[in-house]
Amino acid sequence: MADNIVVDNPYGLGALWAQGDFVAKGTLIILVIMSLLTWFIMITKAFDQRKMRAQAGEAEKEFWTSSSLTDAIGKLKGKSNPFRSLAETGKHAFEHHEANKARLAGAIDTSAWITQSLERTGDSVIGHMQSGLPVLASVGSTAPFVGLFGTVWGIYHALIAISLAGQASIDKVAGPVGEALIMTAIGLAVAVPAVLGYNVLLRRNKMVQERVTHFAHELHAYLISGAKMGLGMDKLPPGAGKPATAR
Repeated sequence: MADNIVVDNPYGLGALWAQGDFVAKGTLIILVIMSLLTWFIMITKAFDQRKMRAQAGEAEKEFWTSSSLTDAIGKLKGKSNPFRSLAETGKHAFEHHEANKARLAGAIDTSAWITQSLERTGDSVIGHMQSGLPVLASVGSTAPFVGLFGTVWGIYHALIAISLAGQASIDKVAGPVGEALIMTAIGLAVAVPAVLGYNVLLRRNKMVQERVTHFAHELHAYLISGAKMGLGMDKLPPGAGKPATAR
């Protein structure tokens, strides 16, 4: 029986890197960087969204059962907690307007002042939540074209090999064509996870943003009327009056 002979693939990734010129290597490096950046953003954003969903549950459970706004803010843990930031912004806006009521009352009422303050903080929170998503969208849309560029470059080398050999023999064109096909495959392998990750993260972001917006609306109603939106004053915890009187 003849011995099995193991032959290294002369047209694989290793051969592509060893035999490729600076353009092919540069294209491959760009695709690898895109892939690493895509997975880094997807993993970090997934953890961030998980933390914010936990913070949303904590805010819905703990915030509205506190005896005062100051105590409620103290229950929201974490420096990067968006619900804590909204609550602190609303409280400071209310207190600032009350302290300068004589000067501000004629220019802007309490509701508009608090609304503008909460909107600024809310926009900052949403901007932070959306960070990284444009990168995923860019990678998903450009990676196939980067791979296509590698494909075109490989076919160009194949044509040169055919021209120099004077005949289209398989040994002259297999290497460059294999290089071209590998570049196409890598470009698609980078783009597909980026597009899927972008869609998943965008959907989860929207769910968290809805909870942030709902919390801001309820907070605004509480700061103006002393009552949680949809509840009467008799349904609030004892002593949960307006924040100006809270200690």
